[in-house]
Amino acid sequence: MFFISDAMADAAMQAGQPSLLATFLPLILIFAVMYFLLIRPQIKRQKEHRKLIDSLAKGDEVVTAGGLLGRIVKLHDTFVTLELADGLEVNVQRHAVSTIMPKGTIKDLKESKGK
Repeated sequence: MFFISDAMADAAMQAGQPSLLATFLPLILIFAVMYFLLIRPQIKRQKEHRKLIDSLAKGDEVVTAGGLLGRIVKLHDTFVTLELADGLEVNVQRHAVSTIMPKGTIKDLKESKGK
């Protein structure tokens, strides 16, 4: 005897499963897009920041991640000493330095405040 349920089960078996490549292809594409849109730019920013940190020198005018503007007066292994105002020095971690400003920025700010 031939039953309908046997015929349906046989048809489902013949359809087969998708290939392994077809199964993982969307996952691979999503990872590739994530890499090029998120991971790679972040690695590039980290390398640029590392170069900035390594290039710090005494006398540079910098802005920290907290927004402090000062001149580097001393360099240590992991810290820098910034002069924020006359007689006011602060130690911050090297990694807290976010930008090196052009020379004369602090002087220009002082002059513009005086006006």
